[in-house]
Amino acid sequence: MLAIRNGRRVRARLASVGAHVPDRVLSNHDLEQMVDTSDEWILTRTGIRERRMAAPEEAASDLGIVAARRALEAAGVAGSQVEAVICATSTGDYVFPPTAPLIALGVGATGALAYDVNIACSGWVYGLAQAAALVESGLVRNVLLVGAEVLTRYVDFTDRATCVLFGDGAGAALVVAEDDEGAAGFLGFELGADGSRAEELMVPVGGGRRPARPGTFAERESCIHMNGREVFKFATRVMVDSATRLLEGLELSIDEIDLVVAHQANSRIIDHAVARLGIPPEKAFTNLERYGNTSAASIPIAMAEARDLGVLRPGHLVLMVGFGAGLSWGSAVVRYEPS
Repeated sequence: MLAIRNGRRVRARLASVGAHVPDRVLSNHDLEQMVDTSDEWILTRTGIRERRMAAPEEAASDLGIVAARRALEAAGVAGSQVEAVICATSTGDYVFPPTAPLIALGVGATGALAYDVNIACSGWVYGLAQAAALVESGLVRNVLLVGAEVLTRYVDFTDRATCVLFGDGAGAALVVAEDDEGAAGFLGFELGADGSRAEELMVPVGGGRRPARPGTFAERESCIHMNGREVFKFATRVMVDSATRLLEGLELSIDEIDLVVAHQANSRIIDHAVARLGIPPEKAFTNLERYGNTSAASIPIAMAEARDLGVLRPGHLVLMVGFGAGLSWGSAVVRYEPS
């Protein structure tokens, strides 16, 4: 699905970003003591050196609340002013209630519209599209979007193919209504999914098809299962195809993009996409080596860090590209226009 903003109407503006990661660092050397792997093996195949791991008492909402507060603080907006909260997560606190109302409560957004988006690593881009749509439809004047994940709760630490990849963290953004015709806002989105390949990346147990009832399944069945080879092939293709379709639909060249922030899943996937799209390496921001794959939180965590380092600056045109379970994908082009 390709959607490009046109016509004269209220624009949705990306006003701020924020992020938070747990204190505990789980390094490749730590994993060497837990599973048959090595720092060199992990680094060569993934580009990851370490990842963060939530404390036992921390859930997705706890991480998300901190990230959300930071995004609000950056924008100078009080939680009580927030009209809608969307949480992109596949590792929410409960099957239900959703995690977004808990985050809304945590930031003081009493009575705000609040719901979750669950499409794994594509969740951030999907959530941005919904946030922009809510604002530009006139339903609300602002949306607090949070990507929050505690993926290490769903990792089998005897499976070296998956346990080296995932980490915990949260990122957030405030999307606001902007009446100024000079604001660029969100230029367009390109989203899609292929349900015929759902089994390539999944947690088999825990949903309505196979409920998590004691004694009815092997413990590993409640962990992340991934066909690494097929997901890699899918990702290297779809990231390039999705970004290309969006840029062509917007009649933009890659030279007009100031910064590319891709889902931080694997350095080889990102490097492949950067090369295929003709993106100068200095325009592609990555922080994968420090945080691993944080799913729906990976793009906003990278955005917040890029801002803090001065790599993301006001007025920059940003291309975001993600892929994940579903199998799904999503790309967005937005002008970063902080408050």
